[in-house]
Amino acid sequence: MVNDATHRLKLAYITPALYMAGGVERVLTQKANYFAENFDYDITIILTEGQGKPLFYPLSDKVKIVNLDINFEELWRCSFIKKIFVYLKKQRIYKRQLTAELMRLRPDITVSLLRREINFLCDIDDGSKKVGEMHINRANYRSYSGYNIVKKLFSRLWLYDLIGKLRRLDKFVVLTDADKRAWTELSNVVTIPNPLSFKPAVTDVQPEKRILAVGRYSHEKGFDLLLESWAMIQNACPDWRLEIFGDGDREPYYQMMDELKIDPRRCILNGRTANIQAEYARSMISVCSSRFEGFGLSILEAHASGLPVVSFDCPWGPRSVISDGEDGLLVEAENVVLLAAALRRLMENDTLRSEMSSAAKDNAPWFQMKYVAEMWRSLFDELMNNNP
Repeated sequence: MVNDATHRLKLAYITPALYMAGGVERVLTQKANYFAENFDYDITIILTEGQGKPLFYPLSDKVKIVNLDINFEELWRCSFIKKIFVYLKKQRIYKRQLTAELMRLRPDITVSLLRREINFLCDIDDGSKKVGEMHINRANYRSYSGYNIVKKLFSRLWLYDLIGKLRRLDKFVVLTDADKRAWTELSNVVTIPNPLSFKPAVTDVQPEKRILAVGRYSHEKGFDLLLESWAMIQNACPDWRLEIFGDGDREPYYQMMDELKIDPRRCILNGRTANIQAEYARSMISVCSSRFEGFGLSILEAHASGLPVVSFDCPWGPRSVISDGEDGLLVEAENVVLLAAALRRLMENDTLRSEMSSAAKDNAPWFQMKYVAEMWRSLFDELMNNNP
């Protein structure tokens, strides 16, 4: 493979789907668009799910999509026993079809977002360099909950096998230095953060006394913990309200609001929005109640919009973005009392909120796409220069 000034770098990204409004989908779309439009990379994104469904985030016409239509999502509807046989069958089909596609494309570099293809990706002899890109921290990557001895044994065996596969990658990219240090068994790990997803526009919208939370309605995002905290302070701050935006099932959270006697007029559970930038502009504080974060993209978006962030100091993302006491407040992970107190502190102190807002705006530009893109270009150049 020739690496010279006239060679147009060919990339293949592998991820399950792009029809959902998730952070991984947003970041991948953003990077692919930037690389294609600004670096003139030849980019193909290979999917396994969502055949026929529209992409949630706009994709450049210069980026090609190949959907293998494996439909692993069918597993969600299978019984436990049936799920095993269906998975094994689909995994065989996936390996065969992905191998054929990579042999057809012959990319210079193949980037896996570390889903099912990590089990066989490095066995595909298509001539490409193999890169793994992780969007969650080590401790919570396919973690197995519970204290059952069988689960513990299975988890250890699985991790041992995974490390062997990650070691075979040419590069393994994580989002934070803290997570890089966690992979002590590997020597191929590099840190590249997620980019800021938008450049805040000048707007005449006046911010309201509103706390904003963004993320999927799921256990890891900790909105149940956030509701507990909000219940403690809603009566003390009657001119403020809390709003959440995200995908997922909201019904359990409505039930929790009833149990906690939370005023539904001042705590609003919204679905997803295609214009989250406008919601940041209308808010004064952002909150992150996650049990864990790979990076904390919503924190970065809030900072760019001038919002101080109150967050649990969970592994690993928030501390990599928030400077505690300067552009936000970090509190002990999953401590709902401390989260409530920190929120109230910012809600009741206009001066502190304004100071943290200015600091947040100063911090955000370092994560602009142009800087993060150069980190990726340096990595790709290194891989190509090391090509035999």
